[in-house]
Amino acid sequence: MLLDQKGGVQNTTNSESSVSEPLEPGLYIVATPIGNLGDVTMRAVDVLSRCDAIACEDTRVTGKLLKHLGLSKPLWRYDDHAGENDRARLVVAMQEQAVVLVSDAGTPLVSDPGYRLVRDARAAGVSVTSLPGACAAIAGLTLSGLPNDRFLFAGFLPVKDKARRDMLEELAGIDATLVFYETGPRLVKSLETMAEIWPYREVAVARELTKLHEECRTGAAGELAAHYGERPPKGEIVLLVGPPAEEAGEIDAEALLRQALETLKPSQAVAQVAKATGRDRKELYTLAMEIKAE
Repeated sequence: MLLDQKGGVQNTTNSESSVSEPLEPGLYIVATPIGNLGDVTMRAVDVLSRCDAIACEDTRVTGKLLKHLGLSKPLWRYDDHAGENDRARLVVAMQEQAVVLVSDAGTPLVSDPGYRLVRDARAAGVSVTSLPGACAAIAGLTLSGLPNDRFLFAGFLPVKDKARRDMLEELAGIDATLVFYETGPRLVKSLETMAEIWPYREVAVARELTKLHEECRTGAAGELAAHYGERPPKGEIVLLVGPPAEEAGEIDAEALLRQALETLKPSQAVAQVAKATGRDRKELYTLAMEIKAE
């Protein structure tokens, strides 16, 4: 029993001939494991075994996966530095060959290069097929225990401090769980910035996903910054922030405002509590004036 090119089940008495049957020309977007090689799907293995070539970020990384699977295919480099000419050559090849697109790990196009290639392929009339599978953002979301009925994936946080803060402040009022990618060396800085902007919102750090030492730690951003400041993590991390609505009903906005007014100006205290609770700023400012007048 084998999978056909669209993932359906084939019943055959001659498996060898079925495996060697080539795929139809086109672009095949294939998700690969993010850590545990056992997460590769049967459909992914089938398509990888029958494709003509594989476009990948790093030929060494994809080469290791193919070796694990006992496969050998031509590998074409396609990464963040790929230009219009590189895409054009791939699209031309797809007219007559089955070309797989993979990233180093997880689902291609999710904070990885590829969407322009898909757009160009579709514009050229090339068949595009997506094979779902591992995705770090979704794995982290399901592990976190944060509300997942509405979430926003915002990709990697900016490297520079001001750009990072600007981005977080821009997303502060969104009533959804926020999902970011971050690197180990920058995690503490990002958590410290979150602690300043969202001191009361629940945060989750998901790391080493699908691996032996998988971890998902939750708490206030300040607490997590202190923890990882003493235990610097490595690798890429999924960083999640619960929605303001989740905490608005649980936190006493007046108590937070009184606490903030001890060290901040009324306008600053109002801004901080509004971000933390999702409460209306005008309402909070009126309350702040009443507290100051006591």
